[in-house]
Amino acid sequence: MARRKSRILAFQALFSWDTGNKNLDDLFLFPWAGDSKILSDQESLTFAKLLIAGTVEHIQEIDKLIEKHLENTWSIERINKVDLAILRISVYPILYQKDIHPTIVINEAVDISKEFGSDDSYKFINAVLDNVRKDLEA
Repeated sequence: MARRKSRILAFQALFSWDTGNKNLDDLFLFPWAGDSKILSDQESLTFAKLLIAGTVEHIQEIDKLIEKHLENTWSIERINKVDLAILRISVYPILYQKDIHPTIVINEAVDISKEFGSDDSYKFINAVLDNVRKDLEA
């Protein structure tokens, strides 16, 4: 469960980074989290920061991979910001954290999208991430 909370924290930070042009130092303070118990769990906090920093560091490669797996009529600019943040924090571990199986990452992304996305976000996120996984395994 701690990893799920870390992923949610990372998703929220990435959303804030994308919509508010916040820098990483400000994001790593997690001002929206208040006195959440996750902020006192150093392992969870470290994992969230790793996801955020890694995603931002590799954002161009991640976005290119996401866009490659969108339907022909879609561009990355058309994806709502919530879905985009979830996709981004999910593509990063699929690409770079080989100790985490892609199906775990995809399942977590689907669950987060059910909680924070629109009614059909989870279908879209599942399809894009599954295609990314298949592409990288080929």
